[in-house]
Amino acid sequence: MLRSLLSSSLFRIDLRRLILILAVMSAFVTLANSFYASYRVQRQLLIDNTLEENRVYATKLASSTEQFIKSMQKQLAYSAVIAAGHFDDPAILQSETARLKYQTDSFNSVVITNARGKVLATSPDSLQLVGHALTTPGAVEALKERRPLISKPYISAAQNLVIIISTPVFTADGKYLGYIGGTIYLKQKSILNELLGEHFYRDGSYITVLDEDRRILYHRDASRIGEVMKPHPMTEIVRTATNGSLMVEGVGGDQMLAGYAVVPSSGWEIVTLRPTDATLKPLEGLMVKVLKHLTPLAVLTLLAVWLFSRLIARPLWLLARNANEMDNPDVSVNIREIPSWYFESNQLKRALLIGISLLQKKIGKLKFEAQTDPMTGLFNRRGLAMTLESVAQLRQQFSVIALDIDHFKSINDSYGHDVGDEVIKSMAEQIRHNARETDILCRVGGEEFLVLLPRTALAEAEMIAERLRENVESLELPGIRPITISLGVAHWHYLQGDPDTSLKRADEALYKAKQDGRNRLVVSEP
Repeated sequence: MLRSLLSSSLFRIDLRRLILILAVMSAFVTLANSFYASYRVQRQLLIDNTLEENRVYATKLASSTEQFIKSMQKQLAYSAVIAAGHFDDPAILQSETARLKYQTDSFNSVVITNARGKVLATSPDSLQLVGHALTTPGAVEALKERRPLISKPYISAAQNLVIIISTPVFTADGKYLGYIGGTIYLKQKSILNELLGEHFYRDGSYITVLDEDRRILYHRDASRIGEVMKPHPMTEIVRTATNGSLMVEGVGGDQMLAGYAVVPSSGWEIVTLRPTDATLKPLEGLMVKVLKHLTPLAVLTLLAVWLFSRLIARPLWLLARNANEMDNPDVSVNIREIPSWYFESNQLKRALLIGISLLQKKIGKLKFEAQTDPMTGLFNRRGLAMTLESVAQLRQQFSVIALDIDHFKSINDSYGHDVGDEVIKSMAEQIRHNARETDILCRVGGEEFLVLLPRTALAEAEMIAERLRENVESLELPGIRPITISLGVAHWHYLQGDPDTSLKRADEALYKAKQDGRNRLVVSEP
């Protein structure tokens, strides 16, 4: 017996132990919050730093690309001057295209055409385009505009996906002779690949280049070059800013940290992307160090709480004991008599008193909810039964209106149950609108409603019911056909016995209204 008492005392959760447990939980919550806050700060710092690095790097690449394009345009402009002076000499023109092609490897191919687009010279010779008229989009645009251009990607006469950088050829007196252009192959080895391909990272980072139409000019996956990207938050932002950074979702759904910059002369968008997971990988080791610093403080906090819990146990224990007797009518009086000599116990005392008051209100609310229909807020059958019981005890005469939505099943079948629910709610609003403050409104079934009209004669109830029927008939509900209702009206006097008989008579009148063709009112005479 003694052993049993000791055992129960040892494992009993009294208030002092509860405070200690609460303190332990608080310490762990504090530790977790500190750890989480540190994690969030460090995480955001890594993300912000990476975004800024990507922005700076994209800006640098855009600047390098801009310089490279200007360099190529200068080469073409210089060659255009030479070609203008020897436009009738095929050998010199061929020599100039070869020089542009092989001197710097800036272009995959070079072409010179006359004002009608006929190819006069090209390099390499394997293209075999001399004498042919070019009708590709890049050639047509260069001939039309007659100014230095950077074309959009198109399929060349040699069936390569290319962009062409072109410069017009004019004589000294301003006569337009044609143009000289250098192409860059997008899906083969080119100067663009060499310029950007060196910046591939092993951690999953990569670079993408888009033109103004969101067409991919460069990508680590060569199969995606030439693909037009769907509208994306980043591509929309780039149209209003020269550089910046943001978080985006990659093709596989992974979060990516992107920096972007625009090449001024071409309008190309250079985007540098790095997986968020790769950026946050160093965070694991960092958080282990944070945890080591937080743990000693948590242990000291627990020791201090254990000491103070013994001093504050008595008043809190009394509060806890009374908290277990909240169903006692005198519990509020007992709690008020507990000496709360320090702030915390006094606050708990006040909280308990407030809690008891709220509990009593909650019980009242639950009782109300048990008597009402959750969809419409009207009384349900239980609320109706309690109302009838009160009416019978008070011997108070009343009229009753039973109504039903016509062909409600077809509404559910045609428009779905969600629309059906909206029709039910609209019907409840119509009943409220046409009823008086003293009337009792009930939903007794799926589409069935009942209205009790205390101290109301049968003739007056008939007028109210007819007004309700007409209002519902003229009601317009968006997206569905007009609805109608059938109604039955009856009257009850305390000399007539059980008030349930009036409900039955109203229901029978409702049934007859449906048999007679619906959308009508039938009165059950006493």
